[in-house]
Amino acid sequence: MSAVKNEADVGPDVLIEDATFGADEGQGAAESDGPETSVRDGAGNALNNGETSSSIAEDVEFDDYVQPSRSIGQWSPSSADGSLSIPDDTPSLQGSVTSSASKQARRLAYGRSPTPSLRPFDRRFQARLSPSPQSSPRAASPAFLHSHSRTTSVNSQLLSNFSDVESDQTPKTPWEVVRWTRLRKISGQAFSEVGKRSFGRPVCIAISTTIALGTSKGIILVFDYNQNLKSIIGPGTKAVESGAVTSISISADHSTGVAILHVGFLGQRHTALVSADDKGMAFSHLATRGIGIIARTVKVTRILGRYPEATPSPLPQRKPSSVLAFSPLPLGNAEQASDTLGLVAMLTPYLLVIVSTTPIAQTQHKTPRPKEIAAHSAMTAALAWFPSVKLKTPNKATTESSSKVKLVYCWSNILTVLEIIEVEPSAASGVEGPPILQFRPRSRWKAPEAIVAVQWLGRSVLAILTITQRLVILEDSSLRETDSSDLIQKHVYHVDLFSQQLNMLVENLDEEDASMHGVVADAFYMSFRAYKGRLFLLGFNELSFGTLSNWADRLLALMEEGNHIGAIELAVTYYTGAADKVSVGLPDDDESRHRMVLDKLLEMMSASLRYIFGKHEDADYEGPATSQLQELAVTCTSACVSIGDMDFLFNEVSPWFQEANFHDIFLETLEPFVMNDEIRVIPPIVIKDLVYHYMQKSLDSRLEEMLCHLDPKTMDLDQINGLCKRNHLYDALLYVWNEALNDHTTVLQDLLNLTVDPYTSMANIDPSKRTQDLSDASTIFPYLSYILTSRVYPTGKEMDENKATRAKAEIYNFFFSGSSNAVANGGNPTGPSQRLSDTSYSNLRKVLDFDAPSFLSMLNEAFEDGFLDGAHDWIVEGSLNELTYGQKVGMSVNHQLIVNILLEVMLSPRYEAEDTIYLYMFIARNVPKFPQFILLPWDKLHRVLVGLCKYPAEDLADDCQLSVEYLLSVYRPPDVQGLVPLLSEARFFRVLRSIYRSEKEYAKLVQTCFDEGPENGNLLYECVAECLRASTGLGDKQTEDVRMVIEKNANSFVERDIRKAAATIEDFAPSMHKTMLHALETVNEDDRQLVYLQTILEPLDQAVGGSRPSIENPKPPFVELYVRLLCEHNPHHVNEYVEHLKTGDLRLEEVMPALESSGVIDAAVILMAREGKAREAMTRLTQQLDTLEAALLGLLDAAVDSPDVANTAEAAHDLVASVQKFTRVGIWLCQGQTQSAQQRKSPLKQLKRAKSEDSELSVSENLWLYLIDAVVKVTKQVTEMVQYSASNSENSSRNKTEKSNVQLFDTSRLTADLRTIVQETFTALLSATSVPRSNEAFRSDVSLLRILRAFLQRASASSPSLANLRSVLSTMFSAYSYEESLLALANRLLDKDLFVHVEEADKLRRRGWRPLGQVCEGCGKRVWGPGTGGSVWEAWQQREEDDAARVRRRHGAHPIDEQIMRSQPPGKGKAALEDVQRGPTSSGKRKQIGSGTVRSEDETRPGEGHGGVSALIIFSCRHLFHRMCLEQMQETGEVAENERHCGATGGKDFVCPLCIVK
Repeated sequence: MSAVKNEADVGPDVLIEDATFGADEGQGAAESDGPETSVRDGAGNALNNGETSSSIAEDVEFDDYVQPSRSIGQWSPSSADGSLSIPDDTPSLQGSVTSSASKQARRLAYGRSPTPSLRPFDRRFQARLSPSPQSSPRAASPAFLHSHSRTTSVNSQLLSNFSDVESDQTPKTPWEVVRWTRLRKISGQAFSEVGKRSFGRPVCIAISTTIALGTSKGIILVFDYNQNLKSIIGPGTKAVESGAVTSISISADHSTGVAILHVGFLGQRHTALVSADDKGMAFSHLATRGIGIIARTVKVTRILGRYPEATPSPLPQRKPSSVLAFSPLPLGNAEQASDTLGLVAMLTPYLLVIVSTTPIAQTQHKTPRPKEIAAHSAMTAALAWFPSVKLKTPNKATTESSSKVKLVYCWSNILTVLEIIEVEPSAASGVEGPPILQFRPRSRWKAPEAIVAVQWLGRSVLAILTITQRLVILEDSSLRETDSSDLIQKHVYHVDLFSQQLNMLVENLDEEDASMHGVVADAFYMSFRAYKGRLFLLGFNELSFGTLSNWADRLLALMEEGNHIGAIELAVTYYTGAADKVSVGLPDDDESRHRMVLDKLLEMMSASLRYIFGKHEDADYEGPATSQLQELAVTCTSACVSIGDMDFLFNEVSPWFQEANFHDIFLETLEPFVMNDEIRVIPPIVIKDLVYHYMQKSLDSRLEEMLCHLDPKTMDLDQINGLCKRNHLYDALLYVWNEALNDHTTVLQDLLNLTVDPYTSMANIDPSKRTQDLSDASTIFPYLSYILTSRVYPTGKEMDENKATRAKAEIYNFFFSGSSNAVANGGNPTGPSQRLSDTSYSNLRKVLDFDAPSFLSMLNEAFEDGFLDGAHDWIVEGSLNELTYGQKVGMSVNHQLIVNILLEVMLSPRYEAEDTIYLYMFIARNVPKFPQFILLPWDKLHRVLVGLCKYPAEDLADDCQLSVEYLLSVYRPPDVQGLVPLLSEARFFRVLRSIYRSEKEYAKLVQTCFDEGPENGNLLYECVAECLRASTGLGDKQTEDVRMVIEKNANSFVERDIRKAAATIEDFAPSMHKTMLHALETVNEDDRQLVYLQTILEPLDQAVGGSRPSIENPKPPFVELYVRLLCEHNPHHVNEYVEHLKTGDLRLEEVMPALESSGVIDAAVILMAREGKAREAMTRLTQQLDTLEAALLGLLDAAVDSPDVANTAEAAHDLVASVQKFTRVGIWLCQGQTQSAQQRKSPLKQLKRAKSEDSELSVSENLWLYLIDAVVKVTKQVTEMVQYSASNSENSSRNKTEKSNVQLFDTSRLTADLRTIVQETFTALLSATSVPRSNEAFRSDVSLLRILRAFLQRASASSPSLANLRSVLSTMFSAYSYEESLLALANRLLDKDLFVHVEEADKLRRRGWRPLGQVCEGCGKRVWGPGTGGSVWEAWQQREEDDAARVRRRHGAHPIDEQIMRSQPPGKGKAALEDVQRGPTSSGKRKQIGSGTVRSEDETRPGEGHGGVSALIIFSCRHLFHRMCLEQMQETGEVAENERHCGATGGKDFVCPLCIVK
């Protein structure tokens, strides 16, 4: 059934049946059971099945991939130089990490121990070989490549390292992402000039079992897959008159004149279809078959949108809409409940809507546009269904045999995959109904640009077309872009279908609204279709279809290009699944994929080897590059490791390199794979070549590492044994004997024999060989450490428990089997120890003679293993019988036995203190760790303790002291005091401190801290603090002893850290400050005394960033000394310090000489003022100003003759700065005295004195006078000197140099600075004497006048002419004018702000409160407005008359004034309403109570207004009440007395009863 709908269909719709559509319509998206067909050429029969297989395989089995036209062995690369491997970050073989340097002999003195290393029992032995393997040089997987350009595929990046293109060129893949085939026959008929004239230009396509083309003339051309024209629909109908075809179907109920944009059949029914138009409406059309005379009927249901309104509506216009994308759910080959619902998915500019059409139209799901869409992006939409299909293999996770229904939809550049899940109905309901569906968004992908079309190529592959006509292939499971290509050259057909309807969304674009789009894109959905894995593309000039190139096509393209290495690497990624699988036709199932790729991968490697080495055999061929052969070897080795086929590697790959004399390249390629444990087995013949090659190149250490990573069971043991011994490869030899033969002592015996000196005379000594032997023998200790802790040597891997136990038993039997008291007594000797013969424990003696410290350190590590605990419960009777006699003996070895044997063996004179000291440390450390396993008598423990105190070398002192601490934790000597001299001689101060602390001998504890020296850091002060802290609980005698120790060592106590010493004494022993200062005084370092005193008098407050807090209780003697030291060393800090002192903190006479001598006059003035000597302070201050004046005048006088004018000017400015500083000190002094004088005198006395301008000056006023006089004097004298010097320089005949000096000296700045000082002084005087007091009724301006009068009198006496004072006076008055200007400006600003606030308040007052209604909320009666009755009006008139009469009686006002008063604005709130409702009163007197409530003062009852009309009360919530009603409600308890809510104010507080929150 096929139909046509045109753009502007104006007549009744026509239903046309046709038999050209097969029965499998709607199944185009179903998954096929076998390989799909492809196209080889453009001939008319090019679409026949069976010629070429190129499809997307998902959970299906492929018979085979495309066989090339020639065998792989015949592939010839285009360039040998182009076959390069992908570089990675792994180092090259030539740059591989070498083994560690050759081992140095631990002991070279022929059996004697060298200088022992520090902390011998804290180290852990490591094998010489590195345990971390190298990473094999694998090629980078194409699955993890970088971003790509618009014109290249993702997989094309694989070739970027193999091609010879320039760096600025874009690399291209040798295969096409999509192999496009032009349908020549269809294009020749439909796109030819004759076809366009006859039928019109093709504008849309529909793909099913036939190919349908809609044209611009309203005609549909139907072709089969042989490109034969089967039918022409439309001629002779109204379709040819309605414009271009936009969809292919029949509609029955769309509005006249709209364009049908989308149509689709529902399932397999020919009589059920859905459609959507450009106005945003969609319909379902369900037709029934006619029976007999009953005609066929069509049921039409609207499923989206609204009909257009006939008349304009006054309501806001709805946003325009359209159906941007539309698709019904097709049927798959797996039956689902959703198939019966007729699901239709539609995308509008705002929503995704999924509607079911049967049995009734119902919305199943809708979701809005994603918020992730970029603001103002292009408006595009696309969607596509993929139905449920049967799976070849059930899903492993869910065990389902069919896939879920999926919908992919796109808005702009956001793609979302939606899964539809059928919910099983509950059995309890028992009601059958339509299936319940869940719509679950599974994944989301963000494209770099807007998406205009999307189609499913398979169950897990998506084809996406972007707005720039770029094709993107996307995997559904991971949403990873696998391929991309540019289709711009295809000229994909697109048309503008939506902009006219949606132009309002673009033209009314709001830049601030991020949800709006900037442009409406053209429609592409009619030109981009998929059917059974093929893509059909409608262009402006042709119709074409394409299939994705599969994995075999891509490998073939690489091989034909000559990139053999790239092809092998890509095939490996296909095999392992690291690259894209589904999109290239490979199944997800590993077994099926391996079976498909394995044979082709092996064939490609064989063909590559034949080709490269075949060219090498050519006489004219110069030979392949070494780098090419290295890459080929690495690639083939990596491929064989990946597929697990070592036979192919050594039987096929290796012979090619060997025959071409490049076997060394192949052998070195194996190294990183062996080191990474990827190759564990190498044939013996290859091992032989490997050993020969590495030894020939002196790579023995690298060879040894490789041998330790191979499986030794496949090696020739005789060959390896001789090889390792000749080349001193004992690590490899140990590994081979251990792993292949389970023998752990044979090689150990050989190594131990190397420690014995074989030479009988000095003449036979070979120093180099002896050094090599000792270096090899040192392998014993890391070997024993690994084996005895269950690790494989030298790789460090964990050993099997059974194997590890046998190996440990062999080792312990090897060293600790022999005749001794320990063995005879079962490992627990009870009698006195007996000396052993030198023949017993020979192996143990050998290793102890060689290097006792290292052996004991190894044992310390082995003791931590659980083997020696003696618990071997896992050994059953059968396995016990399998043990050898030596292993059974070794199983009985335990901690106690080893310790007893070592104590019996390591005796003098054979072992001296240099060796036995390590035994004592070993025992002292392990006895506390294993007290349940090691039991020693006290005499042996005492022997160990004494031995540790007599260490042979100073560098062992710390280790021995730590060992003593370990031992004393479990052993307490019977005579502790007798041990103290020994510990003191050994200088074990930590041990001594522990003993003294436990014995509570605190004086000796502190003395020990002094004896230890400064190495202990702050431990001394912490110890002193601990002893003197009250919580410690020391007695008086103990405390006194501690103090005596501190006094005895006072010099040492303060010299270590003065600040910590001072802080400690201040906190715990303040009475000892004098002693500490005396100790510092003896070294004649006053600055250290200063630091000490600063710590206790000005401690740094760390909580506030290092600032110094104020002193609470300073000590006068210390404060005076501190001030004197500050005057000497830091005079600038004196003033800051004394400001924090209080009266009585120091004696002024003790510090004045120091202050005077150091010139710290400001501090002296502060101290004198604080002592109440203000007059003396001002006298000293004026003297200092006189001194500065003299210095400044002398400097100015000599400035002309000074050779350095710049320094002179700088000195003059410094003097002026000093004048300013002391002037400010004087101002501070005067202000303080003025404030204190005003506080001392009564207000009455101040008022009397203020009114008298002729009274004598007070003390504070005299201080101001002295200060002003001194400052003005300095300014006047300096000004006169400057003027005098300037006049003399102009009139005199000085030389040019003197005149130049005068010009360089900037005297104007000096005078300006001095005048500023005068101005600052008078400003301070004005602020101190002219500020009004809020609690006083007078002003002190008279005090200012008296001071000015006294100043002018003194000035006139000293200078009869005021001309000299003119500049000074002008400066003084400018200060007052400056203050006046500031005050005037501030007043103007305040007035302006005040006006604004007052105006706002007035507006609010005038606005008032408007009641919600006209009735009382209490009684319900009308209280104002129409219908209230005449009583209110009469009461208002009576009140107005009473108010006027009252005003006349009070003020005798004129009637005009009365009118003026009546014109005043009324009050606000309830006050106004009370005035309105108040009735006449017997007397005219009333008063206002509170804020706004007016109450009469006559016999009228409260709440009753004029004429018996009750007063009204309105609240801020606008509720209105009669006052009497509100009072009654309050009396009855409806309103609590203490409630405060809506705030009516007045004589009585009311609250709104309707708004109370109870």
